[in-house]
Amino acid sequence: MQALDDSALTHLAAYFRALSEPTRLRILNTLRDGEKNVGQITELTGCGQANVSKHLALLFEAGLVTRSAQGTSVFYAIADEATFELCDIVCGNVARIVERQFASATALKRQLGTIGRS
Repeated sequence: MQALDDSALTHLAAYFRALSEPTRLRILNTLRDGEKNVGQITELTGCGQANVSKHLALLFEAGLVTRSAQGTSVFYAIADEATFELCDIVCGNVARIVERQFASATALKRQLGTIGRS
């Protein structure tokens, strides 16, 4: 990232902004095993069709998904499999952060419990 100019950083921030919403992450997750139309994505996510369509438009604009017309349906697919690799790396990192925070909270509770018994 050190060599990126302000324009590139703006694009990078937009990419991560597109990934920063839980519904969009759920939508991307439905595409792990292949392309789907809006109806299929709606069913799998449990979200309303208008909401799914809005999020798909944003994901498409950000370059995270592709779309193709097949008859009267529009099918969406992940644009780059590396997106899943990135999400998996971030998930692992978040899990490690949560584990550290839990360990710190547990240690603090033990210390406070010891102080209260003195």
